Amino acid sequence: MPQTAPYIFHGHDVSYFSGKVRPAFPQKSLWVREIMPDIREIVRQTGLNFFPAVQTPDGDWWQDSSDILDRLEAAHPEPPLYPTTPVQRIVAYLVELYGDETGLLPGMHYRWSFEESIEKVGVDFSTPTRNPDGGVNFARKMAASREGLGVTEASVPAIEAHTRDLLEALCAHFEAHRYLLGDSMSLADCGLMAPLYGHLYRDAVPRKLLYETAFQVCSWIERMNRPPLDQTGWLADDALPETLLPVLRVMADGVPMLLSSVAAIDEWAGTEASASEPPPRTIGMHQAAFRGVEVATGARPYTLWMLQRPLDAFRALPRPDQDTVRAALDGTGWNALLELEPLHRLEKDGFALAWEGPPA
Repeated sequence: MPQTAPYIFHGHDVSYFSGKVRPAFPQKSLWVREIMPDIREIVRQTGLNFFPAVQTPDGDWWQDSSDILDRLEAAHPEPPLYPTTPVQRIVAYLVELYGDETGLLPGMHYRWSFEESIEKVGVDFSTPTRNPDGGVNFARKMAASREGLGVTEASVPAIEAHTRDLLEALCAHFEAHRYLLGDSMSLADCGLMAPLYGHLYRDAVPRKLLYETAFQVCSWIERMNRPPLDQTGWLADDALPETLLPVLRVMADGVPMLLSSVAAIDEWAGTEASASEPPPRTIGMHQAAFRGVEVATGARPYTLWMLQRPLDAFRALPRPDQDTVRAALDGTGWNALLELEPLHRLEKDGFALAWEGPPA
């Protein structure tokens, strides 16, 4: 059915998760009007001070990048973003998980560790409000708190080595394929845009890194925001491109941190969670290895909710298909995550996270 009004997309070019959602609209040839986030209206409609948010042509509100993409896919299934075949579907969810969680490390480092990046993003944050001091003050505050995000003197070499290896592997892949799963955009590509567009491609220091070392990635980013019409689909027979396997291996650098985070959440929830109270944004710090370096970051219940997405998709598969997925991912480092069995579960109560059933 033709649209009678546009989607209203509350986003920002330097917003991590706006970059994840934005490409879905042109890919599906939707009428959309992007505006600077109206924070007061978002809070009034959702109760949360987060963007991106979307107001639909019917007046409904969507919030949370994963929920927005899920709802867009349900409302406009063609062309699809979500593979239905087992291997490609699970890989798409795993790449989305990487973008939401592990990708935060390079995103936060390259934004908040360099004076040139801090100065630029301070202006970027200020322009929507026409208050030259507001964004700059916020940027300085974030830069001062980067250690709490896992960016420390000890972790920076590992974060930068991870980023270089990821860009190298992605360049090799995009030499052969226009998108991660073949010749069409998917949820995997949207998930990877979260760190790569709003932070790495738009910030001053990492933009130079991409321009000087990752031309093919830059081309993919431009292609994501302006998708071509002549896409021919994902690889046939549920295959993964051979060039994607090295990309997945680098992304799996974050698996130990994901496992550690869920363990910390389960331990906390066993004594502190209440079915009548939403979980806090963070429950304290946890430590895990990242490329051989111990990194301390905040344990966020939202990580568990995000991890449930690939786990639920995987467990919904018949046993033979699960075995096919395991075989396809063998040697990438991701199978340990698929075998995880969290003790607790989160759902959405409206726009907010809530424990599913009485916590153990």
